[in-house]
Amino acid sequence: MNLRHPFECLSSGLQVKLFVVFSSLAVLLLISLQLLGRPLVTQQAPLGIVSFELAGDFSTSVSILSSWDNTAKIYAGLNLGLDYLFIALYPIAIGLGCVLISEKLSRRLKLFSLVGVILAWTQLAAGAMDVVENYSLIELLMGSQEKIWSPVAFYCATVKFSFVILGLLYVSVGLLSTLFERQNASSALHGGE
Repeated sequence: MNLRHPFECLSSGLQVKLFVVFSSLAVLLLISLQLLGRPLVTQQAPLGIVSFELAGDFSTSVSILSSWDNTAKIYAGLNLGLDYLFIALYPIAIGLGCVLISEKLSRRLKLFSLVGVILAWTQLAAGAMDVVENYSLIELLMGSQEKIWSPVAFYCATVKFSFVILGLLYVSVGLLSTLFERQNASSALHGGE
């Protein structure tokens, strides 16, 4: 089965360059979001904005919002706004990582390679889930009394985190496999001398 990945239109060299750029920018923005999220950590929201994302029901969301003062709510709004920029970066970075590992291992591990292509597509789905999640959280932050926004944010966040974690695990395992293979090849080369 030859499944096409979402970055087929890019040359291999451009895929590598974009992976480096998007990954670097995503890490920098993630650090910025973590710093901006510090005022959001309260007893009701021990994980800050992530607690809000995973609240799951309206009363928990309201409890978290009540634990934030006006300044914290401004930080929450800024965090959610900047997260839209993050959404433009991390799905591409992780998706390209999955594709690059998939292509590197395609000759030896065909099934593992296919998983990488599928995970590249799921990263784009994770980004779409994140957009819906953020919209839901902004509605709650702006005072909406619609109880649907909390479960929508929760389910979108759960899918998003699942896809992202699987993508990162795939890239990590693929990198370790590649490094292990290189080390074995180097040992065999030097052992034969």
